[in-house]
Amino acid sequence: MIRFFNSMTRSVEEFVPTDKDLVKLYTCGPTVYNTPHIGNLRTFIFEDLLHRWLEYRGFKVRHVMNLTDVDDKTIRNSIQRKMSLREYTDIYKKEFFDAVRQLNLKPADSYPAATEFVPDMIRMIEGLIGKGYAYETSDGVYFKVSAFDAYGKLAHIDRETLLAGASGRTKSDEYSRDEVSDFALWKKWVEDDGEVKWPSPFGDGRPGWHIECSVMSMKLLGPTIDIHCGGIDNLFPHHENEIAQSEAFTGKKFVNYWMHSVHLLVDGEKMSKSKGNFYTLSDLADRGYNGRVIRYSLLSAHYRKPLNFTFNLVKQAESSLKRIDDFLFDLGKVSSTAKKSDYLSMALKKASHNFEIALDDDLNISQALAELFGLIYDYYNHKDEACRGNAVEIIGWLNSIDSVLGFIKTGSTDESGSEKLRDEEDALIKQRAFARENGDYKKADEIRLKLLEAGIEIRDTKDGYVWKKIK
Repeated sequence: MIRFFNSMTRSVEEFVPTDKDLVKLYTCGPTVYNTPHIGNLRTFIFEDLLHRWLEYRGFKVRHVMNLTDVDDKTIRNSIQRKMSLREYTDIYKKEFFDAVRQLNLKPADSYPAATEFVPDMIRMIEGLIGKGYAYETSDGVYFKVSAFDAYGKLAHIDRETLLAGASGRTKSDEYSRDEVSDFALWKKWVEDDGEVKWPSPFGDGRPGWHIECSVMSMKLLGPTIDIHCGGIDNLFPHHENEIAQSEAFTGKKFVNYWMHSVHLLVDGEKMSKSKGNFYTLSDLADRGYNGRVIRYSLLSAHYRKPLNFTFNLVKQAESSLKRIDDFLFDLGKVSSTAKKSDYLSMALKKASHNFEIALDDDLNISQALAELFGLIYDYYNHKDEACRGNAVEIIGWLNSIDSVLGFIKTGSTDESGSEKLRDEEDALIKQRAFARENGDYKKADEIRLKLLEAGIEIRDTKDGYVWKKIK
């Protein structure tokens, strides 16, 4: 039984999708006005773990992740750079998809861009006006918070307090958690918007941020979805506003389960460029850390617990990944044909069972990883009992859980655990062996260094050489 913490009820609940075989998942993607930072990436990795775990448990997942390519920030920055909105946002769309690749995020089924759905947004705004939930002013169209009785249910804001402290209208896409305002659904064109505008019955202009997600979600997943995810900073006002406008428009429940990841800290402080603790993937690559290490680092703590990002954490991730790599390498070299060790078979069964229990329990990744490393510990304590049958069973399990974790290097091995080489790598290893056999140790060392640069370590043993991929 899978159980998730639902931000709406503030409790851990059994997960039961509307359709028993299909999960409709919507995740708030990036606003493509800047390079994604590690705080953004932590949220995307949590959502990736969720997606992967649901599939591991046998569900088909229809995953939509939006790209916000029109809002206050994208317009302001594109004008400052003297670029069209499309030219500007395409830069950061590419950077986002580069991060998806580097971090081995499972692709969503759809990445809708807000600018592709403006006519649908206009139709929804017209519907909200017609139902009495929105009104037009000289500068745009606003959602009337007081008309939606359930406003505040996600953020657990008392309605009477909410309305008493309401601060009128806000034209900004984002506003303080302390404000409760009628929010913009449509913003009429002003000179500061440059060339960014669409025609509408309310005058030329462009949509507000909040309406974008509601329209893209309903258009691609239907009026009610199973899970909606995002960072905790999106809970209010963005997700609260999504609920209000969506349920006011359709008369149906918008989302069954809300899941939010909490903030990432850097060296115990909030990340900020002014503090010099603001990092992107490129910043970390410049320090020698690849996407696999960053994925492990950002995945290693439970999504509802603050993660304190430090370079010591990254070094620990490197050590943990090396331990997994060495484990996989050693398993690939087991050749004994003796009877399987009952102890190792039971240790694998226990690790597998507890790994699944952990992730079923609101994605308890810390405990799941503890089960993996517990199995590694058990293996080395009973390595002399291991036979090929045990090794193949364990390698099979590692392949299975890598569909969830996404950082075990099983892709470099065949079904038996033996690592695979490209043709040119295989040729270099054979050239080195030939050089050593003929006493040309200088050439052999040159080839060894060349292989090391390519991520392949050669070890000479009394029984000949063995090699291992280290990158």
